[in-house]
Amino acid sequence: MKKSISYLSVAWLLFFGYFFVLMLQITLRYLPFGTEVAFLQIKQTEVTGIRAYLPVFYIHVYSAIFVLLAGFTQFNPKILSKYPEIHRLLGYLYAGVVLILAAPSGIFIGCFANGGLMAKTSFIILGVLWFWFTFKAVQLIINRKIKAHKKMMYRSFALAISAITLRLWKVILVYLFHPAPMDVYQIIAWLGWIPNLLIAEWLIKRKII
Repeated sequence: MKKSISYLSVAWLLFFGYFFVLMLQITLRYLPFGTEVAFLQIKQTEVTGIRAYLPVFYIHVYSAIFVLLAGFTQFNPKILSKYPEIHRLLGYLYAGVVLILAAPSGIFIGCFANGGLMAKTSFIILGVLWFWFTFKAVQLIINRKIKAHKKMMYRSFALAISAITLRLWKVILVYLFHPAPMDVYQIIAWLGWIPNLLIAEWLIKRKII
């Protein structure tokens, strides 16, 4: 059992490390602040027609990298046992960034997502659930309900890494099936986070985490 958990941890570390570097590279494309950079090149209607879109978009992009890094440290048993203050500090950093910046901005830009109503609905639900799980995790730890807090944090972080898994699914779908761009958005909008949440629930029920 310990070996399987160890292998799982190594696999997760490699997975996270690779895609974290990928996310960092994506984030760096948006430095310096611009209106026709990367993904924004196909969002010019929103950029020019909705005053709040560009600043909210950048809030979401810039906050996501801190969410991923701070969130990942929360599940390291060594940090938790040896450096509880660091765990607590980074936990509140994660929760604060999600609740104040990342989730609300994600809900907002989700309202203008490519892929029509199907994709917009998915991203809005994702943002609402992400906010709710994170809020409950904070509430539970304040009330010293550690086990319940841990479960909520796993659910929250499962949604946080949708920024990674969404891109992974996009690569897979385009490589294997070559769907139309709007079809891709509609599919990955749901695939990006639902499997993550199902895996988190399975791990919780199996008491692996």
